[in-house]
Amino acid sequence: MYWLYWLFILILLAAAAGAALLAYRTYVMGESNVTNLNFGGWLFRPRPEPRLGVIEQASVDARRKLVLIRRDGIEHLIMTGGPVDVVIETGIQAPPASRIPAEPSAPVFTRQPRSFGQAVNE
Repeated sequence: MYWLYWLFILILLAAAAGAALLAYRTYVMGESNVTNLNFGGWLFRPRPEPRLGVIEQASVDARRKLVLIRRDGIEHLIMTGGPVDVVIETGIQAPPASRIPAEPSAPVFTRQPRSFGQAVNE
Protein backbone atom coordinates (compact mmCIF):
# COMPACT_ATOMS: atom_id res chain seq x y z
CA MET A 1 0.00 0.00 0.00
CA TYR A 2 2.93 2.33 0.76
CA TRP A 3 4.27 1.90 -2.80
CA LEU A 4 0.95 3.08 -4.23
CA TYR A 5 1.51 6.50 -2.63
CA TRP A 6 4.95 6.81 -4.24
CA LEU A 7 3.59 5.67 -7.61
CA PHE A 8 0.94 8.38 -7.43
CA ILE A 9 3.63 11.01 -6.62
CA LEU A 10 5.76 9.74 -9.54
CA ILE A 11 2.82 10.01 -11.97
CA LEU A 12 2.12 13.56 -10.78
CA LEU A 13 5.77 14.56 -11.26
CA ALA A 14 5.84 13.05 -14.76
CA ALA A 15 2.65 14.92 -15.70
CA ALA A 16 4.08 18.19 -14.34
CA ALA A 17 7.33 17.67 -16.26
CA GLY A 18 5.38 16.96 -19.48
CA ALA A 19 3.25 20.07 -19.00
CA ALA A 20 6.35 22.17 -18.33
CA LEU A 21 8.01 20.82 -21.47
CA LEU A 22 4.92 21.56 -23.56
CA ALA A 23 4.69 25.08 -22.12
CA TYR A 24 8.39 25.79 -22.76
CA ARG A 25 8.18 24.46 -26.33
CA THR A 26 5.04 26.50 -27.00
CA TYR A 27 6.72 29.64 -25.64
CA VAL A 28 9.90 29.18 -27.69
CA MET A 29 8.25 28.13 -30.95
CA GLY A 30 5.39 30.61 -30.72
CA GLU A 31 2.74 28.02 -31.52
CA SER A 32 1.82 24.56 -30.36
CA ASN A 33 1.91 21.40 -32.45
CA VAL A 34 -1.09 20.16 -30.49
CA THR A 35 -3.96 22.22 -31.90
CA ASN A 36 -6.24 22.17 -28.84
CA LEU A 37 -3.59 22.96 -26.22
CA ASN A 38 -2.67 26.54 -27.07
CA PHE A 39 -4.73 27.82 -24.12
CA GLY A 40 -6.94 30.00 -26.30
CA GLY A 41 -3.98 32.03 -27.55
CA TRP A 42 -3.89 34.22 -24.44
CA LEU A 43 -1.01 32.55 -22.61
CA PHE A 44 1.62 32.09 -25.31
CA ARG A 45 1.13 34.59 -28.10
CA PRO A 46 3.59 34.63 -31.01
CA ARG A 47 6.15 37.37 -30.77
CA PRO A 48 5.36 40.32 -33.05
CA GLU A 49 7.70 41.36 -35.82
CA PRO A 50 10.01 44.17 -34.69
CA ARG A 51 8.98 47.57 -36.04
CA LEU A 52 12.27 49.34 -35.31
CA GLY A 53 15.82 48.36 -36.20
CA VAL A 54 19.28 49.79 -36.80
CA ILE A 55 20.24 48.95 -40.38
CA GLU A 56 23.73 50.47 -40.61
CA GLN A 57 25.97 52.81 -38.67
CA ALA A 58 29.18 54.61 -39.57
CA SER A 59 31.55 56.79 -37.58
CA VAL A 60 31.96 60.34 -38.84
CA ASP A 61 34.65 61.28 -36.32
CA ALA A 62 35.56 60.36 -32.74
CA ARG A 63 32.24 61.62 -31.33
CA ARG A 64 29.64 61.55 -34.09
CA LYS A 65 27.94 58.65 -35.85
CA LEU A 66 25.59 58.33 -38.78
CA VAL A 67 22.85 55.82 -38.03
CA LEU A 68 20.39 54.43 -40.57
CA ILE A 69 17.21 53.34 -38.79
CA ARG A 70 14.26 51.46 -40.32
CA ARG A 71 10.80 51.95 -38.82
CA ASP A 72 7.79 50.26 -40.42
CA GLY A 73 9.62 49.80 -43.72
CA ILE A 74 10.78 53.44 -43.99
CA GLU A 75 14.39 54.40 -43.29
CA HIS A 76 15.66 57.50 -41.50
CA LEU A 77 19.23 58.83 -41.45
CA ILE A 78 20.26 60.35 -38.09
CA MET A 79 23.53 61.88 -36.87
CA THR A 80 24.17 61.31 -33.17
CA GLY A 81 26.91 62.20 -30.71
CA GLY A 82 27.35 65.90 -31.35
CA PRO A 83 25.92 68.71 -29.24
CA VAL A 84 22.52 68.00 -30.84
CA ASP A 85 21.24 64.83 -32.52
CA VAL A 86 20.14 65.70 -36.07
CA VAL A 87 17.72 63.98 -38.45
CA ILE A 88 19.47 64.32 -41.80
CA GLU A 89 16.96 62.60 -44.06
CA THR A 90 13.62 60.98 -43.39
CA GLY A 91 11.19 58.92 -45.45
CA ILE A 92 13.81 56.94 -47.37
CA GLN A 93 12.14 53.95 -49.00
CA ALA A 94 13.67 50.62 -48.03
CA PRO A 95 15.44 48.84 -50.90
CA PRO A 96 13.81 45.74 -52.33
CA ALA A 97 14.66 42.47 -50.62
CA SER A 98 16.41 41.02 -53.68
CA ARG A 99 19.60 43.12 -53.56
CA ILE A 100 21.86 40.07 -53.82
CA PRO A 101 22.98 39.38 -57.40
CA ALA A 102 21.80 36.12 -58.92
CA GLU A 103 25.31 34.93 -59.89
CA PRO A 104 28.55 35.73 -58.07
CA SER A 105 31.02 37.77 -60.07
CA ALA A 106 34.12 36.16 -61.54
CA PRO A 107 37.32 36.45 -59.51
CA VAL A 108 39.67 39.25 -60.49
CA PHE A 109 42.87 37.21 -60.22
CA THR A 110 42.98 33.53 -61.00
CA ARG A 111 45.74 31.05 -60.33
CA GLN A 112 46.17 27.35 -60.75
CA PRO A 113 45.40 25.38 -57.61
CA ARG A 114 48.40 23.81 -55.91
CA SER A 115 48.51 20.39 -54.37
CA PHE A 116 49.37 19.93 -50.70
CA GLY A 117 53.10 20.31 -50.13
CA GLN A 118 53.82 21.84 -53.56
CA ALA A 119 56.18 24.79 -53.49
CA VAL A 120 55.08 28.20 -54.70
CA ASN A 121 57.45 28.43 -57.68
CA GLU A 122 57.25 24.83 -58.90
